[in-house]
Amino acid sequence: MARRLRPVGLDFIEDAQIRLVFAAEVAAAPEDVYQALAEEVEGWPRWFKAVSLARPTHGGAGREIKLLGGVRFEETVMAADPEQRYAYRVDTTNVPGVRALLEEWRLTPAGSGTHVRWTFAADGPTPFRFALTAARPALGHSFRQAVRALDARLAARRAADQ
Repeated sequence: MARRLRPVGLDFIEDAQIRLVFAAEVAAAPEDVYQALAEEVEGWPRWFKAVSLARPTHGGAGREIKLLGGVRFEETVMAADPEQRYAYRVDTTNVPGVRALLEEWRLTPAGSGTHVRWTFAADGPTPFRFALTAARPALGHSFRQAVRALDARLAARRAADQ
């Protein structure tokens, strides 16, 4: 059953009880990474293997996300700054224990590519915080795999366009 989470603002990225931050470098340009994140939401399952369904809602102001294993999120896009940042807040989920959740993807030019930083900010009771902290290695692995797959996908797109 879906539960409504506490609405939080972008400042939650810095203030959350649990902040998991992961980073990677990709060869793709920030504009290409941003386009895949924010404008091609339905394409997420092609490169982020944990995602089984992603679709924009409310004319692009929201998202519906389903993960493998049955986890569901209804989200509000909080920031869509082209080539710099894409952030969304989870409004409802079927994940037990979580009280608030906000994710942010920061894009910074790095040489001829992009530095990608994903921050997963959450709040919940002690058992939830403990479980999320314990899941950090798996989340980091999932992020690194997703970013590598996204970079390969964008490289193939660039090659096809040339």
